[in-house]
Amino acid sequence: MSDPRSQTVMHADDDSHPLQHLSARLSASQREELLPQVVALAHQAGDAIMAVYRSGEAGVTSKADESPLTLADLASHRTIVAGLKKLMPNLPVLSEEAADIPYAERKSWTCYWLVDPLDGTKEFIKRNGEFTVNIALIETGVPVMGVVYAPVLEVCYHAARGAGAFVQRGNSAAQSINAKPHTAGKTIKVVSSRSHSDARTAALLERIGEHESISMGSSLKFCLVAEGEAHFYPRLGPTMEWDTAAAHAVVNEAGGTVCDAAGRELRYNKADLHNPEFFVLPVADEALRELLNIQRSGSSAASSLPLAP
Repeated sequence: MSDPRSQTVMHADDDSHPLQHLSARLSASQREELLPQVVALAHQAGDAIMAVYRSGEAGVTSKADESPLTLADLASHRTIVAGLKKLMPNLPVLSEEAADIPYAERKSWTCYWLVDPLDGTKEFIKRNGEFTVNIALIETGVPVMGVVYAPVLEVCYHAARGAGAFVQRGNSAAQSINAKPHTAGKTIKVVSSRSHSDARTAALLERIGEHESISMGSSLKFCLVAEGEAHFYPRLGPTMEWDTAAAHAVVNEAGGTVCDAAGRELRYNKADLHNPEFFVLPVADEALRELLNIQRSGSSAASSLPLAP
């Protein structure tokens, strides 16, 4: 892939556009056509974020839940929503910065965009570069396309169902990525949150035994597992659907899973937009799954993981 900023975002209101007459599900070829345009839009949103980042005037305020909000969150949100509406005017958009859409309206959505305009706002405020633009396409509760772009690091992870998962650094060619099970007898590499830690996660890591801890912010934690740079990411704290969807799509296409302790993949467009506690690991890592007592989906066995009551 060449410089993503050079990609043209096509307008779906043109009858000649092959995505004009969108059904509830996209074909693999439609997703492959759409993905580079979504990558380009993520870069545009990253440019809007970086304009605020470089200005030093973040305009930090607090939302009702006391989480931080900056001018960069809002600038990215406006850029993404406008771009998605030009690209696919008939598809609804659920963004963290416009999430007050009643479930009575949302529950009929079979295909929609799920967006976190600036994932890792705390990392943005700390100016450590570990924040991302997250754009996901959801079909019947499943993330089938995801773009995770870190503008400071100039790294973009992207995936579409059936097309594989990739990472692109700067203007270099995109490289295919795959999650890698840990090798028996070798140290397990565990990703931990840069800004969130808790006693229960510490207890889980103690149970694992000897391990290497890698601290990272935002959705980049998922991407380290997808890229094979880490084996496991546990999240026993609160998250929202827009925090995980784009990276979830990348993990799945890289041969990983984002599941609860019963082995059930996270689902999207629930009445309650909070995620359950979850774990990110390679699908093929049976040894790690057994060590953590993560069940295969559909199993009735109970997990002994230290989950919340």
